[in-house]
Order: sequence, then structure tokens, then C-alpha cells
Amino acid sequence: MRAVRIHEDGGPEVLVLEEVPDPEPAAGEVLVRLKASALNHLDVWIRKGMPSVPKPRILGADGAGVVEALGEGVSGFELGERVVLNPGIETPRGIHVIGEHADGTNAELIAVPATNVHPIPDGLSFEEAAAFPLVFETAYRMLVTRARLREGEWVLAWGIGSGVSTATLAIAKALGARVIVTSSSDAKLERARELGADVTLNHATDDVKAAVKEATGGHGVDIVVEHVGEATWRTSLDVAAQGGRITVCGATSGPNPPAQLHRIWWKQLSILGSTMGTGEDFAGAYELVASGRALPVVDQVFPLEEIRAAHERMEAGEQLGKIVLAI
Repeated sequence: MRAVRIHEDGGPEVLVLEEVPDPEPAAGEVLVRLKASALNHLDVWIRKGMPSVPKPRILGADGAGVVEALGEGVSGFELGERVVLNPGIETPRGIHVIGEHADGTNAELIAVPATNVHPIPDGLSFEEAAAFPLVFETAYRMLVTRARLREGEWVLAWGIGSGVSTATLAIAKALGARVIVTSSSDAKLERARELGADVTLNHATDDVKAAVKEATGGHGVDIVVEHVGEATWRTSLDVAAQGGRITVCGATSGPNPPAQLHRIWWKQLSILGSTMGTGEDFAGAYELVASGRALPVVDQVFPLEEIRAAHERMEAGEQLGKIVLAI
């Protein structure tokens, strides 16, 4: 089969499209012929060596395709059935992510546990199906499992171009929340309004703290979805409501922000770490997508052969939603 592998850490130039042996499904596994694979920032971090993984390695956590073959003991699937993968494989040692702990979806074939294979919801293309699993599972866990989102609450999502933030917007709106999003791009903010954002702020030119106070009638936001880190942390604490929750799943601008501990106890804030999700989190996100209440946003589709250009677009922060590879 054809697959994109890395043989060393580095920039997009280390992504190499090459012929590799076809995987074989072990007992309890399904072999999937992939039609689409979506990029995540995780792919960029791993490519750069943060963390460095054993090589050669096929990157890619998200994928959708058709059932090619069944391993011993697997039933309930039809050959050719359209399926999407849950990228989080639960093990006794915790959740292993496809493409990080084992070969991923930037390939024509992949063998995964049958428990991680699900029918593609009606009405979704392969590209749309590949676009939702990791970020929707991540956002669902942050909002629902960790922060216990309630109808009518205010949510702030930094950087609406990111996959996690577009998933946050979709899920929070589906569950009856009011959502404030930010971007430094007015074009992205206009698109966010089309997707249902209640308030859009340009964090490069607007006073985010003042604008949030005005929009919420002085209340502040009940939940901040924080994945930026050093560049946004102080403002996240400032805009959080009394008793608010800040859920953290990443720190793209740096992991060591000013602590601002006094704001945490003055406001009685909860700081909630969150990463990926369990099978229950995936099931919750999947139900929202399958019911049509929350849908993924596809930014741009690249052929697998142009994966370097896809990585370059992600690193430049040009996307709104998910960058997808057509296989």
C-alpha cells in the first residue's frame, strides 16, 4: 500500500510518500481501506519530535473508509461498509492514540480494534466523517464530561480556526450554550457567525476582556476552552465568571503562562485538565453528529500526495476547521 511515513523528526520535508507492506488484521481487528484522513496539531507535534516516536511511523489519528477484511472473532460488519474510526484506543495503560502510539491513517489501509470502528453517520461524506472524531471527542470531554456544561451558559473558544474550537462551537450550540469565539482574522469571524457564534471578537484588535463583560452583562463566561496557553491565559482568568471553569487541552503558544493564582481563589475558579476522551466521550460526540445537531467543518481537502502542503497550511494557521487528505 501507499503511506506517508516519517523517518526522522523535522519539518514538512520529512513526510515521505512510499510503498509499505499491507497491514493484516489480528484477532479482534478490522482492516479498513481508508478514503480520507484528517490532520490534527498532534501530527505536527509528532512530526517535529514533540514527542519523538519510534520510526518509521505513519502519522494521522482520524480516518474514514470502507471495511476491507475482518480479523478472527469479528462480526457485525459487512465488507465494503462505510466506517469511521475512534482514534482513542483504550488499553490497561490508558488511551493510546492512533498515529501516535502506533501507525496511523495517512495510508491506504489500517488495522484497528473492532471496538474503534463505527458506521459513518448518514449524510456524511468520507471527508466530513474523517473531520470529526478526535476534535469532537476532545471538545465533548472538555465541555460535557469535565466542565459539566449547562444550557444557557456562556462559553469562550479561543482561535476559531482550530479544529477543537470549531468542534466546541458546534457542540456547545447543540447543547444550548451561548458561544463567544475569537480570531485575528475577520474572514474567520464572519464564517463563525455563519456557523452560529453568538459573539465574535478579533483578539488582535478588540479588548477581549471588555467585550466579554459587555456581551455577558457583566457575568463573564462560565467555561473557557483553553488550548493556547501563554498568550491567552491571563485573559482567560480575567473573563471567567465567578465559579467559572477553565478547561485546558493544550498550549500552542507555550505551556508556562503567568499563574495569576489570586484570580483563581478570588473567583473560586476550577482549572480542569482534559485530553482526548473515553469511549463514552466518543459515543456522546458521535450521537450529536449522527443526529445532525453538531456537524464538522471541513476547511480544505488535499490529495494524499500533497500532505506537505497540508501540513504547511496547518502550521501557518490558515485553516478554519479541519484540513482533510483524500486517499
